[in-house]
Amino acid sequence: MQLPADFILKYQQLFKEPEASQFLASFETEPLHGFRINPLKQATPVQEDLSNPIAYSDWGYYGRVSGKTSDHQSGAVYSQEPSAMYVGEVASPQPGEKVLDLCAAPGGKTTHLGSFLNNTGFLLANEIDASRSQVLTENVERFGMTNTIVTNTDTPTLAKHLPEFFDRLLVDAPCSGEGMFRKDPNATTYWSLDYPKECAMRQKEILTDAVKVLRPGGELIYSTCTFAPEEDEQIVAWLVKEYGFEILPVKKYPQMSSGKPEWADGNPDLTNCVRLFPHLFPGEGHFIAKLRKPGSDSQVNQKPAKNINPAVKELNKEQAQLWQQFAKTHLNTPVTGKLVVFKDQLYSIPEQTPNLTGIKISRLGLWLGTFKKNRFEPSYTWALALHPTDWQKVLTITADEWQKYVAGETFMCDASLAKDWYLLVHDQQPIGFGKVVNGTVKNFFPKRFRFNL
Repeated sequence: MQLPADFILKYQQLFKEPEASQFLASFETEPLHGFRINPLKQATPVQEDLSNPIAYSDWGYYGRVSGKTSDHQSGAVYSQEPSAMYVGEVASPQPGEKVLDLCAAPGGKTTHLGSFLNNTGFLLANEIDASRSQVLTENVERFGMTNTIVTNTDTPTLAKHLPEFFDRLLVDAPCSGEGMFRKDPNATTYWSLDYPKECAMRQKEILTDAVKVLRPGGELIYSTCTFAPEEDEQIVAWLVKEYGFEILPVKKYPQMSSGKPEWADGNPDLTNCVRLFPHLFPGEGHFIAKLRKPGSDSQVNQKPAKNINPAVKELNKEQAQLWQQFAKTHLNTPVTGKLVVFKDQLYSIPEQTPNLTGIKISRLGLWLGTFKKNRFEPSYTWALALHPTDWQKVLTITADEWQKYVAGETFMCDASLAKDWYLLVHDQQPIGFGKVVNGTVKNFFPKRFRFNL
């Protein structure tokens, strides 16, 4: 790999020899791949190699996963780089907490947070870029997260409308990306000696507003995928000086390194941070810090909002009747959360959802389905959030039938099956809904996701 000359010189000066040579040589080695299994699913994935677990993650494994398996399509596995997994592990939100993932796309860290929350509490996943927000929404839905709302707005707007609301805040900040050079060599082409400083200015702008949404006593997890001290220790030192944050210790597993006080203001507490260097650790470059906001949570008394947005309504009489009839004849397990409608779409939102007026919403909780004339039609995303035991009529399908399903084709079934909505299951994982009519399973797999094997 052709590293920028200024990059080489910078880290030769920071590391000294022989570590500088070891660090720079690591960019010539192959990056590692990893994936997590989804604890929100009822069954363990059956198509993945689970023989090489990652020591610091209950759900992480080394290895590649294919995007064209039922394990992946159903959300039972999520591909994620091994170092990036440690960010979620450090955050480790507790069930019932209110959590904000501020820079959330494409969704690796969001889904990891969701694994800890286990569909309890409230998770807001925000992404300012509209196209990336759509990718984030798709990954949240595939993972089967029922406690999560996805937004597409800027940090000042969130700070204005949600002051001191969250118990935990993750800022995986936009950065110079030095830690991803090995994985994405093109990232070297836009790097310059001043680029980390420019990124640090942007990070301070984001954090200036972000800290306002965190309650007193709440925890901020700050991470980057860069080695640059300007974006790592120096940002943490700035948070301590500017806002009085306390740097909390982060557990370090073998081959993980401590933060470097000498790369910032000399504060010894910076050793509580963790650095993942590719010449020492089996993964890409990462920096992670955990900080506590000054004050006590007793200062905050938040109540759930009665209304979350003027466009979001309660069910009218006709909709309530259609829903109750559908739930009675199809569900074994009641839907949790608060039921609301946006136009003709039915959603379940977390009970702790605040008033989101003024905040652009990309995904309003769990989309259950659509009210149509005299009927209710369940959504594909709802199927991925279900366990087979939740649904009254379940149809287990073969590998050939699954291939037809993801290609958008109909397929035959037992002619004796009653006409109705069936939860389709393959390899123990719900993969969508099908409507059985006269021995044929009608296909409702979304066109935008279809693929051929």
